[in-house]
Amino acid sequence: MSDMPALVHQFDWPDRVVVGTVGPPGSRSFYLQVRDGARSTSVGLEKEQSAVLAEKIDEILDALMADEGNRFSVPAATPAELVDDDPLDQPVEEQFRAGLMRLGWDPTTAQVIVEAFPLEEAAEEEAEPAEPSEALVVRMPVGTARAFVDRTRLVVRSGRPACPICGGPVDDDGHVCGAPAS
Repeated sequence: MSDMPALVHQFDWPDRVVVGTVGPPGSRSFYLQVRDGARSTSVGLEKEQSAVLAEKIDEILDALMADEGNRFSVPAATPAELVDDDPLDQPVEEQFRAGLMRLGWDPTTAQVIVEAFPLEEAAEEEAEPAEPSEALVVRMPVGTARAFVDRTRLVVRSGRPACPICGGPVDDDGHVCGAPAS
């Protein structure tokens, strides 16, 4: 087993765990933000990472629901009291930009575990990848995880509208897609 990162931002039962954005559509920055009491951590994500994270958590929850002995009572939809449409807590201070992310499941606490590690700049000389300097570890119960998936999908989709021809994003000042005129 390799050494743990020097600095671990651990959230075992967070008050809040959300993906949100800062900035206008087209130049939005995505963040995974976790809060527990007065302690808060924000990690920068790519839009694609956000989408994949939601997708993979959804797969874990659906697999648990499909399990015959589903003793975890995974909700099929977000429980109303867990819906969180609020903006990110301000100020958003990026702890690090996420590179590698891992997902897990802890059956003893019925929690989905999300681990994020900094995007490491690869050093030319090093044959071995360096141990990550820090990590974010978030453990969320199944209801919170379902709410996280729904919100993240909404946030990812709420950017610029898609071009009906090419599917690419359309900016306020127009869009050129090279599709032949009909």
